[in-house]
Amino acid sequence: MVTVKAISDYIDSLAPYSTKCQWDNCGILVGDENKQVHKIGFALDLTDESLSDAIAKGVDMIVTHHPIIFKAQKSFLKGNMAYELASHGISAVSAHTCFDCADGGVNDALCEIFGLTDVEKVPSEECIVPMVRIGNLCYENKLTSAQFAEIVSEKLGTTVRLIESDREIGRVAVCGGAGMDFFSAAVSMGADAYVTGDISHHEMLEAKEMGVTVIAAGHFETENPAMAYLKKYIEEKFSDIETVLLKQSNPVRFIG
Repeated sequence: MVTVKAISDYIDSLAPYSTKCQWDNCGILVGDENKQVHKIGFALDLTDESLSDAIAKGVDMIVTHHPIIFKAQKSFLKGNMAYELASHGISAVSAHTCFDCADGGVNDALCEIFGLTDVEKVPSEECIVPMVRIGNLCYENKLTSAQFAEIVSEKLGTTVRLIESDREIGRVAVCGGAGMDFFSAAVSMGADAYVTGDISHHEMLEAKEMGVTVIAAGHFETENPAMAYLKKYIEEKFSDIETVLLKQSNPVRFIG
């Protein structure tokens, strides 16, 4: 019998919860850790769409990247995601910043998607375990900012924002989600370009002044691909459990 705790313990072995950022919330967040698991659903976030899909598919456990319970709450009423999970007997585990920095996690997935070679971890004071990855592009010649931005757009299937530079790009650092806290550390390790999800106006100005290409490819777009990786790890370990990717649409709509 495979329990919620067994699944959570395995995720903990892949992406130790102890490596999460101090403000984060990871592990079993809803449910009975001793309950038997037959089908697991995976989603970046628990939304109305993904929860409805989970219920329709008979999922009894959900694994998300972003925590289902993040900030302190004083009540759990009908309509609240944690309440709805409990009322349908669905347990929930979240692996957030621990999976960002894990081997084979969010940022290693991006390295594989972009075909980076000789990948290294970028140390920083903000993380117990390095989160950012840096590696070399596998093209014969270095690329321009615009050429690399087109590749990122194609690989992630999205529209990107580009902070352009004159520097030819051969060495690239990546950090899914909101990763500009680690930008300077990546530049110090020789990054010609930095790919992340979110970036503010002032961070754009900083990158422009430093002469480093930055590509903001979207929070959802840079993290969501890794959920298929986590699904694969679980199904390889627990071959008798059914796993499914839950429906989840990008919350951002592009117009124009």
